[in-house]
Amino acid sequence: MRFPLPLSPSPLFNRRGVDVDFPLLASCLALLGLGFVMVTSASSDVAAAQTGNTFYYMIRQIIYLLLGAGAGLLTLLIPVASWQKHSGRLLLVGVLLLILVLVPGIGRQVNGAQRWIGLGFFNIQPSELAKMFTVIYLASYLVRRQEFVRTRIRGIFLPLVLLGMLALLLLLEPDFGATVVLFGTGVVMLFLGGVALRFFLPLAAGTLVLGVMVMTMESYRMQRLTNFIDPWADQFGAGYQLSQALIAFGRGEWFGVGLGNSVQKQFYLPEAHTDFVFAVLAEELGMIGALLTVGLFVLVTLRAMYIGLCAEREQQYFSAYVSYGLAILWIGQFLINIGVNVGLLPTKGLTLPFLSYGGSSLVICCVSLALLLRIDWERRTQLGNADVEFSEADFADDEEPQHGR
Repeated sequence: MRFPLPLSPSPLFNRRGVDVDFPLLASCLALLGLGFVMVTSASSDVAAAQTGNTFYYMIRQIIYLLLGAGAGLLTLLIPVASWQKHSGRLLLVGVLLLILVLVPGIGRQVNGAQRWIGLGFFNIQPSELAKMFTVIYLASYLVRRQEFVRTRIRGIFLPLVLLGMLALLLLLEPDFGATVVLFGTGVVMLFLGGVALRFFLPLAAGTLVLGVMVMTMESYRMQRLTNFIDPWADQFGAGYQLSQALIAFGRGEWFGVGLGNSVQKQFYLPEAHTDFVFAVLAEELGMIGALLTVGLFVLVTLRAMYIGLCAEREQQYFSAYVSYGLAILWIGQFLINIGVNVGLLPTKGLTLPFLSYGGSSLVICCVSLALLLRIDWERRTQLGNADVEFSEADFADDEEPQHGR
């Protein structure tokens, strides 16, 4: 009986030992370690008050990290061609999960938003899976319909319908932040896939207009839009979260008040270990710590884009588009979360990749990292190394997908 996932060749099983892109791996591990420390610090008081256990969220974060590490190791064993071959099925899974989360009795509601499917100890956030699966499907579509996308406006019709459907499902939760990130990533991927400017510019303008319309459609979104401009006008009401976050930044000054010494995390700043963990980080580690964290995010994103560029030069277009898409997802969430924390954007419930507390986000970040490492390894070794003889047929069950090799 043949094992479904070949142990060799892979970045983990070859005669060169573990063969991965060290700058990307080291940067992401640094963010994961920093996130673990900050989640532990930011959640200690809330955990003690809610559960009687100061380390409640820390223990859960350790479990999420272990799950993410296991999922990442498994992803390293899966050939990139398999992701491309099953991209349609993955997208279907993502859509079905987004529909299920809206079904009463299945979806779990927290703070007025129904974004989770409860599985006892672990809650799945379908939007995290949907974002990654959408990137994989769009990358496959751009490879299969490359000329059609570049020369005909009808070539971008299917991706736009798909993005519109996913956006509608996300808005029904509601999750406006995830909608912006997903739709924005899809539009940028179409541009990188070669859509002509005469098609792309109207598309970008239409996306912007639709975004403004959706933002102004609901009264609570308009309230957030007006309050973030001057949170002090209603600092104990609609502007409370942002006011407390700005106080945290002010208290941090250059070098911070010291790890574990945040005052704002002590019931002043809501969601201190999730959406506003960066504000607690800035308070405890200061501007220097905050800037170093931003530098790590920039390094991770640039490295992911570089992996995509190298894959594109090798004509591995699916790998390239996936790398670009994942990098855009990361930087999009990063910019929105940081923008919310410093008051440049309206308050949105969007986690900070690798740093915020949360199971689905953390596991998907680890899977995305492993997929990028696999893409880089396949590019450098051309599906292996000189010491191992094999072909791409070892990975395919029936048909061989177009992988641009």
